[in-house]
Amino acid sequence: MLKIFPRSLFVLPASACLLFLVVLPALTGCGEQKKPPAAKEAPPLPVEVVTIENKNIPIWMPYTGKTKASSSQEVRARVSGILEEIYYEDGEHIKKGQKLFKIEQTDYIAELELQKAKKFRDLAALKLAQADVKRYEKLAKEGLAPQATLESYQAQAEAYAADIKYDNAKIQQAELMLSYTIVRAPIDGQVSRRLVDIGNLVGKNESTLLTTINQVDPLYAYFAPSEEDFQRMDKFHSSEVMKAYIDLNYQSKSLKTRRIFGSVTFSDNTVDPSTSTISMRVEFSNKDKAIFPGTFVYVNIFVTDKIPLIGVPPQVVFEDQQGRFVYIVDTKSTAQRVYIKPVYENRFFILMKLDTLKEGDKVIINGLMRLKPDLKVSPTDVTDSKGIEAIINTNNLDPLNPQK
Repeated sequence: MLKIFPRSLFVLPASACLLFLVVLPALTGCGEQKKPPAAKEAPPLPVEVVTIENKNIPIWMPYTGKTKASSSQEVRARVSGILEEIYYEDGEHIKKGQKLFKIEQTDYIAELELQKAKKFRDLAALKLAQADVKRYEKLAKEGLAPQATLESYQAQAEAYAADIKYDNAKIQQAELMLSYTIVRAPIDGQVSRRLVDIGNLVGKNESTLLTTINQVDPLYAYFAPSEEDFQRMDKFHSSEVMKAYIDLNYQSKSLKTRRIFGSVTFSDNTVDPSTSTISMRVEFSNKDKAIFPGTFVYVNIFVTDKIPLIGVPPQVVFEDQQGRFVYIVDTKSTAQRVYIKPVYENRFFILMKLDTLKEGDKVIINGLMRLKPDLKVSPTDVTDSKGIEAIINTNNLDPLNPQK
């Protein structure tokens, strides 16, 4: 049966009708989304670049070393006696043969005079014996004296002659002992402080140490490369005598870093088993006596400049799990990573052969922390002022012209 409802049941209040009319447009607009404004493209990052060049780059191998006197001598008393004089000031630079000390000479002068007197006595005895020999030779020849008597005088003369030789040796010994009372410098160098004062007994039952002398011109600097580095030097060095220089980096800003050139003059013949290193030595001039033995220095050994290589400053090289890399600028002016294989590196540059990096590539050298692959950059070429050639000139790494 059809059921009819009253019309009043479907009549909405006026307020409800108004709400419905207001909500309806809002509901019909829910499906529409407004597009955000387009983001502005970031400007290219300004960077400096150096252009890769394949050229002969001088290779220096750096080490830490320690200076040592080229000669160090202990000055000792060789005779006993009271120390009477000291002829130098502590720390003075002295010459070879210069007087340093005087030991009392009285006993040694007396001994010398005694030996000379004995020689004079033996000379007189020898003269008499020779006269007897000469006289008895005539008598024996004429049969007026027995031959045995002649032979006795001949033997006596020979004994006196031997005594004269002994006397000469004793006189030389006495003169030598007397000369030891004046202690002289065995080498040029800087003398240390005196270890014995005037009035002390020296040389009694021992060779008393009086002072020490260090020869500081030339001066040595010892360093210890690894066995592997030594083999590299031996294989690639381009001159028979390897050039070298030392740097003295003072902590005080008021003192300039000093650089002194020299050459390698010694390499040991044994590897130290505890460190797998080989001791080597650089000799350099120290005419102004400004560098003391025992100073820590940076030693740099020139190996060769005959191998064509490419190089970059060490601070531009990064490393991740895949290896070491640099950023270059590609043809679209964006930064790109290039992984490299260094063959040699020091604190001035990292060297490699042409491989992943090609001649003409532009390596980014600043703004490195902001770089990432495909980042737009605006490069400025600074090869002339910050490239490898500039690094060589700035750090004085040209062995053929070390002072430029």
